Amino acid sequence: MANPLKQLAGETAIYGFSSILARVLNFLFVPIYTRMLTQAQYGVVTEFMAYIAILQVVLVLGLETGCFRFANKEGEDPRKVYSGALLTVFGLNLAFLAAMVAFSEPISSALGYEGYRSLIMYVAAILFCDSITAILFAKLRQEHKAVKFAVLKTVKILTETGANLVLFFVWPAQPDFTYPIIAIFISCVLCLLLFVPDIFRLKLTWDSSVVRRMLLYSLPLMVAALPGVANDFLDRVLFRYFDTSSEAWRASLGVYQAAVKLAVIMNLFIQMFRYAAEPFFFQRAKDKGSKELYAVVMEYFTAFCGLVFLGVVGYIDVISLFLGRDFRVGVGVVPIMLLSYMLLGMLFNVSMWYKLSGKTNMAIWITLAGLAVTTVVNVVFMPRFSYWASAFGHLASYLVMFILSACLGAKYYPIPYKWKRILLYFVFMGVCYAGIALSLGHVGPIWGRLVVNTGLIGLYGAASWMLLRNCSPVLR
Repeated sequence: MANPLKQLAGETAIYGFSSILARVLNFLFVPIYTRMLTQAQYGVVTEFMAYIAILQVVLVLGLETGCFRFANKEGEDPRKVYSGALLTVFGLNLAFLAAMVAFSEPISSALGYEGYRSLIMYVAAILFCDSITAILFAKLRQEHKAVKFAVLKTVKILTETGANLVLFFVWPAQPDFTYPIIAIFISCVLCLLLFVPDIFRLKLTWDSSVVRRMLLYSLPLMVAALPGVANDFLDRVLFRYFDTSSEAWRASLGVYQAAVKLAVIMNLFIQMFRYAAEPFFFQRAKDKGSKELYAVVMEYFTAFCGLVFLGVVGYIDVISLFLGRDFRVGVGVVPIMLLSYMLLGMLFNVSMWYKLSGKTNMAIWITLAGLAVTTVVNVVFMPRFSYWASAFGHLASYLVMFILSACLGAKYYPIPYKWKRILLYFVFMGVCYAGIALSLGHVGPIWGRLVVNTGLIGLYGAASWMLLRNCSPVLR
């Protein structure tokens, strides 16, 4: 392809369709959750989703990225690579599922949810299905079957949506915190069933040598990703122990999660970008000028994230109406979370150096540093500032990891990032954000604020585009 960025952009758009749909539908359910569930009930949902997110990293063993590396490696058989990964993940998750079913009663009691042992089993089944399909979705990405990937993801999303609608509006019982988890369980089971033909076509074989080499590469990534995802969700777990009101910690958690949902657009773009970018970076690694290309990708990514940031904060008056009235008290943390997610996306770009160079052990120390920052900020400040500490904990943690990764990357796998130009995008963004903040405090009617903010967002877009036009000859 004459312009490799067009391939990346095209696949990002296709992968992004299912991601956009999932996030949009999930966002559209926020008004339902925040009106039909109490703050505390929504907090319970948030707590279990945090457990799922953390355990998913462990139960996939980092083999998604391992498959990308070994399937592209000369002399390796892609079928043996994916077969070995799938069988390994299946065996581990089957054992985990059996253990959770056997000990569901004491686990639910220990968490303070007596009588909800079925919820523990639902969570275990979700993890079983999702871990297996993670390898199969990785295979589709490796083969550039973006359309099939998007179709299967879309079916899964629509199934979860339909199940939620039935449970909340048709089921004759009073809605409670189990409904969103049950809906996810139904969609995960269906998604795994849809992959059954692909599993049979793969003709599973076991090559212990391939599996051993993949695990040696992938396990450090899993260990590194674990503090990374713990970084994202640890604050949800800590609410139980350190929130300002120990008796109402679930309510504080529910308010915080509702506010975080308003930053979904930034997280959405990062997710769809990562789906396409990771295999793209590996496949371009040996091309002439690949490092210059990576630097250009970073610049475009930063500029677009700035536009997303300003778009959300500029229209926050309208967007916040999606939340139930009781949940709008937490809207102030939205700009902090948007900036945090922006740094997280930039971290993904600068952290490719240790994946491309094979120095995956370095990732462990970077993410452990970030986890330490998250833990300290939340433990020290949450008892006084509640979810504000959580938001600033994310920002501080991602910033520390970004700086560490960028400095180490410059030493071990130097990529010619234009840091002065990247800083200019932040300057543009900061100036326009200051204008938006002033309008929110001093422009009376809401339509007046929207007009002013739209103009400021357009100003940022124009300034960024002028800078991007001279970005690099790689684009021409």
